[in-house]
Amino acid sequence: MATSNTQNYELMIIFTPILSEEDFKTAQKKFTSIITENGGELVHENPWGLRSLAYPIQKKTTGLYTVVEYTAPTDVNAKIEIQLNRDETVMRYMLTHLDKFAVEYNTRKRNKA
Repeated sequence: MATSNTQNYELMIIFTPILSEEDFKTAQKKFTSIITENGGELVHENPWGLRSLAYPIQKKTTGLYTVVEYTAPTDVNAKIEIQLNRDETVMRYMLTHLDKFAVEYNTRKRNKA
């Protein structure tokens, strides 16, 4: 469980669909490494793979999705966001702070699957 100075987060990243399977895995590893190298701990990784987008982004209608749930000190997110904004393979991302109810929900959902 998270200690007092860490929070629970969920990061969804949409990468450009032109990445190869190998490049997709490398890109995911880049961001999970930033989390772990800065005192964060991965709770769950869920690469969704290629999905249709609700609306075109950069003239693309599909994207490679990945969702990472983690605990980390709050300052880690700034480091992650800098890298997300610099990475040209990232089309969109959403970083969400999870409260205890969201954490419990995700845990229940995972354990059923």
